[in-house]
Amino acid sequence: MESSPPTITVQVKFAGRTIPVELPTSASTAELKLLLQPLTNVLPRGQKLICKGKVLADAASLSSMQVGDGSKVMLIASQGLHQGEGPITKNSSGLAPSAKRTSNVKDNQTLKPEIISKSRAERWKITGVIALSGSSLKAVPEEVWDCGSSIRVLDVCNNSIEAIPQKIAALKSLNKLLLTANDISDGGISWEGLSCVDTLTVLSLSQNRLVTLPPSLGTLTFLRELRIANNMLGSLPVEIGLLKQLEILIANNNR
Repeated sequence: MESSPPTITVQVKFAGRTIPVELPTSASTAELKLLLQPLTNVLPRGQKLICKGKVLADAASLSSMQVGDGSKVMLIASQGLHQGEGPITKNSSGLAPSAKRTSNVKDNQTLKPEIISKSRAERWKITGVIALSGSSLKAVPEEVWDCGSSIRVLDVCNNSIEAIPQKIAALKSLNKLLLTANDISDGGISWEGLSCVDTLTVLSLSQNRLVTLPPSLGTLTFLRELRIANNMLGSLPVEIGLLKQLEILIANNNR
């Protein structure tokens, strides 16, 4: 079986948030801009990407400009070059009789959440990245699970999420699951569901309320990076020895 090309995850800062974007190591700046378009609603020609004080040239490869895994890139959007999504942000500009206009406003208010939700889910499927860090969530949105095998990265760090349900098994192509800084306790994770995701290589559970880890952790045999720092763990299960591909284990600041 032909192996997948190596990838990097670039952290793009835009409009007060950080967007993780996974792409091949050989990708160009132009390809990164295309991936950012549905995530930021900014057309590629309106994007200026800056890394380490240098503007990234469209035709150049990211690697040639020393942009690697974990690199931080700033996105500056040119005014007037947003895609625009009329039904989401604007009411109709045409004039109508008062009663009809009131009816249209009510209709728009009713349809608005559905349009936004659909557009967001479509963007997730296109990019393969769900970036919901710092979104004041108490639970993972239901539409996440509907994205299924389209998703490679799920980032819900810095929220108040208490549970990762059995539905996590639906994300069969997931490579990175980032759950840092939430309210997840021992019974909050469906390890049975997680063990069905045999593509998972990075799992971050730091800064939660974990006291123990179950033996089923050993079923995540493709895991290369495990972050469990700043919990209340007293020990690790012996089954962690089954993670033969594990390269990075960060478990400081526990009991």
